[in-house]
Amino acid sequence: MAMRHPRPHRDDVRIALAGLLGGLLLWGAGLGTRTADDPIVLWSGRWPILLPLAVIAGCELLRRTHPRTGLLVGVAALTLDTVTQGNLVTLVMFTDLVYAAVLYGTPATARRVLWISGALTVLGTVVPLAVWRVPEALLIGVVIGVVAFTPGATGWVVRNHRDAAEAARLRAEQTALLAEIDRTQAVTAERARMARELHDMVANHLSAIAIHSTAALSLDDPDTSEQALGVIRENSVEGLAEMRRLIGILRDSSGDTEPAAAPTLDGLASLVEHARGNGLDVTLDCAHTALPAPVELAAYRIVQESLTNALKHASPGRVTVSLVQRDHALDVRVTSPFGDVRKDGPRAPGSGAGLIGMRERVALLQGTFEAGPETGPEAGVGAEAAKTEAAQAGTHGTTGGGTWTVRATLPITEGESA
Repeated sequence: MAMRHPRPHRDDVRIALAGLLGGLLLWGAGLGTRTADDPIVLWSGRWPILLPLAVIAGCELLRRTHPRTGLLVGVAALTLDTVTQGNLVTLVMFTDLVYAAVLYGTPATARRVLWISGALTVLGTVVPLAVWRVPEALLIGVVIGVVAFTPGATGWVVRNHRDAAEAARLRAEQTALLAEIDRTQAVTAERARMARELHDMVANHLSAIAIHSTAALSLDDPDTSEQALGVIRENSVEGLAEMRRLIGILRDSSGDTEPAAAPTLDGLASLVEHARGNGLDVTLDCAHTALPAPVELAAYRIVQESLTNALKHASPGRVTVSLVQRDHALDVRVTSPFGDVRKDGPRAPGSGAGLIGMRERVALLQGTFEAGPETGPEAGVGAEAAKTEAAQAGTHGTTGGGTWTVRATLPITEGESA
C-alpha cells in the first residue's frame, strides 16, 4: 500500500496564495527592494524576481507538514532573491518559514533554528563592524536579526506557551480521571459499608424469626408456638427499629447525623441477653478499657454476627464470647459447637455475607481474622478442608464434632485509646 502524504493545511494554502498575490502585486507595480545598479544584484531585470517568489510561496504549503524542508528550500529561494532586485513579500514569507519551523518542527529542529539564527545575527553584527569599522555596518546584523532571529524567538515563545497549555490540558484530564476514579471507589466503599451495616443490623433478627417460625410450624404444641411467636414479634419489632434507624441515616442530607447511635461494647450484655432469649446458651467474658470508636464498632459487629451464625448453624451447646485487651490490640474470640448433631433441627440458610463482612471490618483496621473449626476428629488436613468449605459457604458445616471459632485481632494505634 502506497504511503499517503499529509495534505497542506488549508490555512497554509491561504497564506501561500496571499503571499503569491501580494508579491505579484508589488512586482506589477515595479516595487523591488534593490535597484538594478546595486552591486549585490547579479541577475537584473523584473522577471528573475518571480522565481524565488514562486518557490517560497510553494514552501509556505509545507510550513506545518514539513517545516524543516520548507525552511531549507526557503533559504535557497531567499539567497536567489538576494542576487535579484528582490521582492519584499519574498522576505516576509521567509520570516514566516523561520517562525513555522520553530513552532511546528521537532524540538531538535526548533533549537537548531534558534541557535543558528542567533549565531548568524551575532556574526552579521560583529564581522561587518570589524571589517568596515563604520556604524552603518551594524545594520546588517539588525536585518539578519529581524529576518531570522526575531521570528525564531517568537516561534519559540509561542511553542512554549502551546506546550504549557497542552500540559495543563493533560493535567486537567488526569485530574478529572483521578476524581472519577476516587468517586467510583468512594461509591463502591460506601455501598460495601451500607451492605455490612444492613446485614449486621437486620440479619440477626431475621435469622431468629426464620428459625422460630420453622419451629412453630414443625411442632404441634400451643405453648411452643406461643413462645416462638413471642420471639418472632420481639425480633420483628427490633429489626424494624434498626431498619428505620438505618433509613433515617441514609435520608439525612444535612450531615448532622453522627454515628453516636452506633453500638459500642457496653451493649454486649444486652446483645448476649437477646441471644439467650433466642435459645442460645451464651457466656460473656469482656475485659477492656476505653477503646477507639472504630474498634468498638468492629468488635461489636463481629460478636453480633458470630452469635447470629451460632443461632443458625451451631449444634446445641455453650457459646463463649471473650474479649481481651492487650498492649496494642483487642482480641475477640467467639466459639460455638460445631458438628451435625442439630442437622435435623430448624435452620436458616447462610450466604457467606457475614464472614465477608467481618473480614472486611477487620481489614479496614489492618487486623487479622480467622474463622473455622478449631478442634475435633477432623483435625489436621481434614479440618483445613472442612474449614475452607464451611468458610466459603458461610456456615459451620455438617461434619463431625468440635468447636467453630471466630478469632479477630483489632489493632489499637497509639494515641487513639483514651
